[in-house]
Amino acid sequence: MGKIDQIKCFVLDMDGTIYLEGELFSYTKGFLKRVEETGRKYYFFTNNSSKSQQDYIDKLAGMGIEIQPSQMMISSHVAIQYLKEYHPGQSVYIVGTPSLIREFQMAGMNLVQENPDIVLLGFDTTLTYEKMAKACHYVRNGCIYYGVNPDWNCPIRNGNFIPDCGSMAKMIEASTGRFPEFFGKPSVHTLEYMIERTGCEPEEIAVVGDRLYTDIAVAEGSSVTSILVLSGESTMEDVEKSANKPDFIYRDLSEIPL
Repeated sequence: MGKIDQIKCFVLDMDGTIYLEGELFSYTKGFLKRVEETGRKYYFFTNNSSKSQQDYIDKLAGMGIEIQPSQMMISSHVAIQYLKEYHPGQSVYIVGTPSLIREFQMAGMNLVQENPDIVLLGFDTTLTYEKMAKACHYVRNGCIYYGVNPDWNCPIRNGNFIPDCGSMAKMIEASTGRFPEFFGKPSVHTLEYMIERTGCEPEEIAVVGDRLYTDIAVAEGSSVTSILVLSGESTMEDVEKSANKPDFIYRDLSEIPL
């Protein structure tokens, strides 16, 4: 189990951790200020692949939180880095929002609509039947197949949820029998990405989030400290039933001792 006083940087989830459906929690700015005052660093990492890095930077700025691009990590950038390294030049069909597609275009990826080498499934809030039918056709016929983030649901106001990328992957699995490898939390690709981008040793990093199967599971088997906050999806009842056990549990960010 990690120790809070050893932590030099916090990698914070967003939805359910610092805000809920765009409404900043009252204690978030105070927590970030305390992190800075104690000589530590903070970063954000979101599994939500429906928006671009700049979308999130702008969203935080609108809430009064000004950050550098290096502080904003997103699951789609983990996927881009991996595909560039292991599938250079191969063509990709993306099921995703215009924002997600722009991220891949800006990275110089070879995006196509027909006969791709790779199918990449994102959290697509602009999903259509045509997109799913094409994806299923390519996946069924042997394309390399990846998903950006494995989340089943995305939290919204009043304790409600909407289907996320993992649920969309289940739909494709029902049709094709194939389920993708994912890049977002809790993928080891994301853990390696966090360590690389923060420049900290694993024992100096704390991942903070509200989901056991993503935010907490990403630290499993490593020296990275996991902190569960109960301000979003997971409850104490979920903790009792889950195989993913956090190092620390707090009601919300305001209770984390710094």
